Amino acid sequence: MPGFVREKKRITEPNMCLSSPLMQDHSKGNHRSPSQATDEIESLLLPGLPDDVAKYCLALVPRSSFPSMGGVCKRWRSFIQSREFLMERKIAGMLEEWLYVLTMDSEGKESHWEVLDCLGQKHRLLPPMPGPEKVGFGTTVLNGKLLVLAGYSVINGTASASADVYQYDSCLNCWSKLANLNVARYDFACAEVNGVVYVVGGYGVEGESLSTAEVYDPDTDKWTLIESLRRPRWGCFACGLNGKLYVLGGRSSFTIGNSRFVDVYNPEKQTWCEMKNGCVMVTAHAVLEKKLFCMEWKNQRKLAIFNPDDNSWKMVSVPLTGSTSIGFRFGILDGKLLLFSVEGDPGYHTLLYDPNAAPGSEWLTSEIKPSGLCLCSVTIKA
Repeated sequence: MPGFVREKKRITEPNMCLSSPLMQDHSKGNHRSPSQATDEIESLLLPGLPDDVAKYCLALVPRSSFPSMGGVCKRWRSFIQSREFLMERKIAGMLEEWLYVLTMDSEGKESHWEVLDCLGQKHRLLPPMPGPEKVGFGTTVLNGKLLVLAGYSVINGTASASADVYQYDSCLNCWSKLANLNVARYDFACAEVNGVVYVVGGYGVEGESLSTAEVYDPDTDKWTLIESLRRPRWGCFACGLNGKLYVLGGRSSFTIGNSRFVDVYNPEKQTWCEMKNGCVMVTAHAVLEKKLFCMEWKNQRKLAIFNPDDNSWKMVSVPLTGSTSIGFRFGILDGKLLLFSVEGDPGYHTLLYDPNAAPGSEWLTSEIKPSGLCLCSVTIKA
């Protein structure tokens, strides 16, 4: 598409061939005023094209041009923000996968979100997120948008847990505020499952450990409390597998040390159940190929891979020697697991694990890496 022109300007150009049939349809005896015809044209995504064709045309535009598209008119902006737009992009085979990485500078003073594509090309920095700086927050992806949830902040010398939720629209490159959680919290677990977002456990406003859980419905912009965990849990993480919510790691009030229990929530039955073969002290985790990949603090030279089909774990050695205290953060791109070192050595190459490669060829190195230390990352297709 050579450029974007506001629709109002398009319809005021002289000799528009579309104006005659829209102004009146004598064959049907339907006479419309010029103002009615103008309103009809302005309601179209692309004047002269049925909306289904226009939607397909807009879906073909490269992802880097989405923010410009959002400035053309309200109708375009609304369409770009919708789930329907992502479906049209998927049907057209135009989905682009980008990695959004929260990085910290080498001095540990400043952090920012940056965007990388599958070639490692850095596209842009995200606008600063609204609100005070936080730690202990959660991140997840919902309908092609990044959600940053709750956390712990210090404002004017006063520390407090937050219930704030912010959403970054990856298509329009802007932040917006969503409904607050019912319970302010930090160091909790969160994940998207079946088109909704769950938050579980963590610490509360008074520093108390929480067992409460709630779910966010994007259609109503509302959080609803669900059945609580059997016991409080904090420092944990969550993921969606086979349509269920899995909560792993962290600590529990009913266990000594770190918990190996896995809490599993079934959205259909709206009930929790429990498994006893989880990971402890997990430093990195990601879901790839419908399996959970973890790295434990005590052994950062092994990948622990969980298969929810039979609740089994498989261990894969990481091809590195040296201190096992040197850890990683995970990223997902193009169906592969990226391991970013937390050491920040400029000469370090990102490790890449391909679960679909031939045996013995799963591990490679990649030039893809963030500009600073990776704190966390999410992958968004749009």
